Amino acid sequence: MEYPSKLIENAVNQIAKLPGIGKKTALRLALHLLREDEETSQSLAEAIVDLRTKTQYCRICHNISDAEICAICANERRDHSIICVVEDATDLIAIENTSQYRGLYHVLGGVISPIEGIGPGELNIQSLIERTKAEDSEVKEIILALSSTMEGDTTSFFITKKLKGRDVKVTSIARGVPIGSELEYTDEITLGRSILGRKAYEQS
Repeated sequence: MEYPSKLIENAVNQIAKLPGIGKKTALRLALHLLREDEETSQSLAEAIVDLRTKTQYCRICHNISDAEICAICANERRDHSIICVVEDATDLIAIENTSQYRGLYHVLGGVISPIEGIGPGELNIQSLIERTKAEDSEVKEIILALSSTMEGDTTSFFITKKLKGRDVKVTSIARGVPIGSELEYTDEITLGRSILGRKAYEQS
C-alpha cells in the first residue's frame, strides 16, 4: 500500500498493531484523526500515555484500578462474603454489565495451560487462597466463572482442590454459557442467569 507521507505510513503501522485492525481500517482511523482538530488527537495521545503509566492493579483482587485498592473491593455496599473468580478484566466487566452480581471478584490473569507454559504459579491463585485464610475474612462462597474450555475446567478443578477442607462453598456458573465459549462474548442476559443459577462445583 502506498502512502502520501511517511507520517501517515508510521501512524497506520502503529494503529494496525492493535488486535482486529488491518491496514485499511488503520488508514481510515489515521485520516479521521488528521481531519479532527488537534485537541482531539492530543487528548487521545494523553489518554493512551496515562493508560500505560498510571494504571495499577488492585492489591486484593488484581483488577485494573486507578488506586492501590479498586473501587469494587473498597465498596462497603458490595457483598464481601462472595468472591467471583474470573480469568481477566474483560470477564469481570462482562459480569458487572449484567447487574446481577453484587459480590467481590478475583482476577486470575489467565488460566492453566501447559501447552502455553502457564502453570498455577503464573496465575493469581495463591492470593485467592490467602483471601479465604485471612483472620478477618468474610468469604463464604467462591464462584468459579471461568470459560467452559479444557483450560478453564482444569483451572477450576485445581482451585477446588486447593480450597478443599476450608469452610468455603465452591460453586460454578450454570452452563447456560455454551461449552467451549469465551465468557466475554456471552450475551448479558445469559451470563446474568448463569450467575444467578450457579451450583456446587462438584455437581457441574
